[in-house]
Amino acid sequence: MPQPWLKARRGVECLELLGCQSRWCVLNLDDGSADDYCSLVMVAGKSRRFKMLEPGKPPASKKPRKERNRGKSLGTTSSNEVMQQEIWKEFPEDLFEAVIARLPIAAFFRFRSVCQKWNSLLDSQSFSQHCAQVPQANPWFYTITHENVNSGAMYDPSLKKWHHPTISYLPTKMIVLPVASAGGLVCFLDIGHRNFYVCNPLTQSFKELPPRSVNVWSRVAVGMTLNGSAASGGYKILWVCCDGEYEVYDSLKNSWTRPGSMPSFIKLPLSLNFRSQAVSLGGTLYFMRSDPEGIVSYDMVTGAWKQFVMPAPLHLSDPTLAECGGRIMLVGLLTKNAATCVCIWELQKMTLLWKEVDRMPNIWCLDFYGKHVRMTCLGNTGLLMLSLRSRQMNRLVSYNVVSREWLKVPGCLVPRGKKRQWIACGTAFNPCLTATT
Repeated sequence: MPQPWLKARRGVECLELLGCQSRWCVLNLDDGSADDYCSLVMVAGKSRRFKMLEPGKPPASKKPRKERNRGKSLGTTSSNEVMQQEIWKEFPEDLFEAVIARLPIAAFFRFRSVCQKWNSLLDSQSFSQHCAQVPQANPWFYTITHENVNSGAMYDPSLKKWHHPTISYLPTKMIVLPVASAGGLVCFLDIGHRNFYVCNPLTQSFKELPPRSVNVWSRVAVGMTLNGSAASGGYKILWVCCDGEYEVYDSLKNSWTRPGSMPSFIKLPLSLNFRSQAVSLGGTLYFMRSDPEGIVSYDMVTGAWKQFVMPAPLHLSDPTLAECGGRIMLVGLLTKNAATCVCIWELQKMTLLWKEVDRMPNIWCLDFYGKHVRMTCLGNTGLLMLSLRSRQMNRLVSYNVVSREWLKVPGCLVPRGKKRQWIACGTAFNPCLTATT
């Protein structure tokens, strides 16, 4: 049996291994062997639960669980958790802007109203640079509902929440509809097809475009592209009508131009599908047409028109073009007998044929059976919102082209209203705090 002095010595050696020579540990050497105490000290050192005591200081008593919970419920905090003005007023400005740029986009509505300094960040060049470094968020949807045509509703798919902004500069005596978007900006056209407006729905940055040089009062299709990777480099807007007339607006020149006439190999009238917005792909706009069925495209850089004739899938209704990762997609309702389903097709570049790649889950399509369903498709950049409605049904659904995920979208309610709205028209846009008109 080891002698008592040997037990104590071995216990001290264990403490020395932990680097605790200057502190004392309460050990009872009368019970158990020295090996037990060494094991206890080593295990405590690994788990960091073994607390060393100052000489002459009794071990702290553990508070009852009720008392600990009572402190949490009362919201008690320690003094070091309070933000002290003397410290935080010296917070570096560039670091402050970097933090603000990474806040959720939805927080911006509250952010602007805090103070004039925070509101002025929108005009800061350094803040724009910080925003450019943040990965692009999911696109939002700017929509017009059937009972609230004079104001829009924006949907944030990340938070699954609707916002109801008030764009004070838009005319209130006429109906103005969103027709295209690019780089965080949304292009509006009045219902009389006369005046164009460009706006950032988040910042209320607004611009009325100059009058067009051609007086065309018939319905037009509209597309919008950026000159570079951001709205700061300028943007262009194209309108085209069925008789072949078209014009291009350049934001850097702030003027409309007529680049030329429609090539003779493109059959007129165009019979454009106005329910389908133009798709922008690498500076080229694609419009859906019928008779013949297919697509016409316009290169905003070279000014060249092209025509692609391709038959539409059988039993298709409400077709809409979309784009994802350089691929041209088609979204539409496939109806046969009394069954209706939403289907997704991809354009095969070699054969110029549509290939079905996905369709809505069958359990959801059962709700459409025997009903006359109409569809409005918003968005063409990888995330789509579908408004499906009939006399007995009103449903909003989102579809992620990349992940092939179908999700139900909460109903859009007018402020202080109870009736769910159906979407009349709209467009997807990438929310950007620094995009200016």
